[in-house]
Amino acid sequence: MSPARQVAEQSALAAVAEVLSCPECDRGLSSAPGTLRCSRGHSFDIARQGYISLLTGAATKMTGDTAAMLDARAAFQGTGSFAPIADAVAAATVTAHDTGAGGLIADIGAGTGYYLARALDAVPAARGIALDIAKPAGRRCARAHPRAAAVVADAWRGLPLREHTLTTALSIFAPRNPDAVARALGPGGRYIVVTPTDRHLAELIDPVGMVTVDPAKDRRLAEAMTGRFTRTDRRTVEYAMTLSHADIANLVAMGPSAHHADDATARIARLSDLFQVTASVTVGIYTPA
Repeated sequence: MSPARQVAEQSALAAVAEVLSCPECDRGLSSAPGTLRCSRGHSFDIARQGYISLLTGAATKMTGDTAAMLDARAAFQGTGSFAPIADAVAAATVTAHDTGAGGLIADIGAGTGYYLARALDAVPAARGIALDIAKPAGRRCARAHPRAAAVVADAWRGLPLREHTLTTALSIFAPRNPDAVARALGPGGRYIVVTPTDRHLAELIDPVGMVTVDPAKDRRLAEAMTGRFTRTDRRTVEYAMTLSHADIANLVAMGPSAHHADDATARIARLSDLFQVTASVTVGIYTPA
């Protein structure tokens, strides 16, 4: 890593240190060269790759993406096939921000940092925090955007954020912890949640063995939000993608289907060279109740 890049990544973490909290004692963190520490002396070193790990205690029940899954996701996102979804997330983010005043955007379950980067581009004065439980994700997110700080943490056990500090929280195809997000959002904050519909990638379910979308997903999301958030907007983003065999292989490898699609390579080879697939998601905007 070049010295300039290392300085930029540490600067991104230093810029958000004041809103991070110690996972040991919940006190605020402050920045020092190469580390973040709290007033009780708990110290967390910034990794050589530019992220900081705030994972502590017993093993979590959550499992993060592997480096191979993240490689596949980055390759697929690089084709622009999910760009309309990223555009919708960025547009929803703009509605929550005074683009001149900035604010703080946290992507929870950030993966490669793709969606956070698009949101930060749409709000030039904002700072970003990419949170993910996987260290390979932390490494990727550290270089996703100059204003994005990468933090490895277990959102299921709580967010290492001071209360009422976020302007916007993002959850894009990721597990959600509404209680923790509600505590972290500031007055007028927005929680932007993207979930697949039952039409998302449906053409690949039978021929390739892609995992189906849980038909109860919308009901479970509504139950999780009840009493914590009020939905203020909801839109569907749906369009056709024309995918190559390599694109489909990356789709399989980048998500839960990687663990379930047996003999995917041979099954993909039987598809036409360019195969049409539906992308279909809902983008919901929520405010704390």
